Amino acid sequence: MPTRVLPALDELLGQMSVVTIPLHARFRRVTHREAVLLDGPAGWGEFAPFLEYEPREAARWLAAAVEAAWVGWPDPVREVVPVNATVPAVAAGEVAGVVARFDGCRTAKVKVAERGQSLDDDLARVAEVRRVMGPDARVRVDANGGWSVDDALWALDALSRHGLEYAEQPCATVEELAALRIALARNGIDVPVAADESIRKAEDPLLVARLEAADMVVVKVAPLGGVRAALGVVEACGLPAVVSSALDTSVGIRAGVALAAALPSLEHACGLGTVALLDGDVAAAPLVPRGGALGIRPVEVSRNRLEALAAPPDRVRWWRERVAACHAELASSSGSIGA
Repeated sequence: MPTRVLPALDELLGQMSVVTIPLHARFRRVTHREAVLLDGPAGWGEFAPFLEYEPREAARWLAAAVEAAWVGWPDPVREVVPVNATVPAVAAGEVAGVVARFDGCRTAKVKVAERGQSLDDDLARVAEVRRVMGPDARVRVDANGGWSVDDALWALDALSRHGLEYAEQPCATVEELAALRIALARNGIDVPVAADESIRKAEDPLLVARLEAADMVVVKVAPLGGVRAALGVVEACGLPAVVSSALDTSVGIRAGVALAAALPSLEHACGLGTVALLDGDVAAAPLVPRGGALGIRPVEVSRNRLEALAAPPDRVRWWRERVAACHAELASSSGSIGA
């Protein structure tokens, strides 16, 4: 089976559906998730780069969708993938309700450093996660690059009292991550650092490994251009990997499961349970964790769900233009996808 293909633009536009799905709680400052679903010969693919991404960056998301729908994925080496709960930057009183949506998960990723909130808000949220999930659960925090090195050092010192598995992207740049790792060690703060945006949004994702800026990497299929491309990044970095999602529908989550299932080693629960954050899905049987894990199974997209969640005509036009712009980027760069 070929691993490099770029369908004609007319073929993509003819096979796309655009949906808008409300969220249970605000996430990344949005209340609805828009996505393009592509129906190809190998199955369904999802194209859903966040709205602020320019075509050059968003084109990798289209490459991932084409891989899923026109090519397919590598063979798995495991049949079950452990999954974490994801807790948005909600008030502490809402934590129990969020965690309850993630059946059997014993790891939680907690959003911190939210714009307009304080460290006290973060401390209260993380403390409540620890209380709800118990002393044996794993708790990790994700700052999305929201802290300076000094702020991260201060915050992680305070948050570490709740026992952190690691801190995901505490600072924005690779250089800051490297400086923070040194500062944490010097101050005796035992919190490993994971790189997310410094991998998926970087022109050079391997800089993290060269500068020893992280203890592990967080990889997402769509921003890296597909499962094969993500596997290549993980291999080149030589660091433990955590597979995460980008607030995907079940179609996008299935691609994440394909990546997690194909990794030679998988030491940590993956952030692939986020369909639970959506108030609706395109699949008749949504891909949500059961007993804290996801099994490898097909995702059957429901035509009725596509119709019920269909975006209004102006948003469909907007996404068609975006697909065209990203298609042009892929065609001009290499005319192909995959690796």
